[in-house]
Amino acid sequence: MKSNQSDPKNIDEYIAGFPPNVQDILQKIRLTIRKAVPDAEETMSYKIPTFTLNGKYLIYFAAYKNHIGLYPAPTGIEKFKQALDEYGGGKGTLKFPLDEPIPYSLITRIVKFRAKENLGRPKANRKKK
Repeated sequence: MKSNQSDPKNIDEYIAGFPPNVQDILQKIRLTIRKAVPDAEETMSYKIPTFTLNGKYLIYFAAYKNHIGLYPAPTGIEKFKQALDEYGGGKGTLKFPLDEPIPYSLITRIVKFRAKENLGRPKANRKKK
């Protein structure tokens, strides 16, 4: 179940609308994303916390009654398919149950992958014609 607030203006307001135990998890996810990609910008999109990088969507996250949803886009899911089998919730969605440990190190790896994807490949990795 989402927060009682209809339209939070920012991530702080969004997080404040949840019980303390869920607030702690949301803040830790937020900090995990910030640490993984310090240049990412916080915003709200679709009424949920969103991080962008260079104006491009990076990752969304949201709290629900029994889980935290993480939305790294299908490419982020495909890259980590084996590790994510237990967290799958649909195409482009991961569900982390609130009654189980949140895999913060996995979130870090996904966000770093998405950041590289957003920024494009380094010139050294591009094939020359």
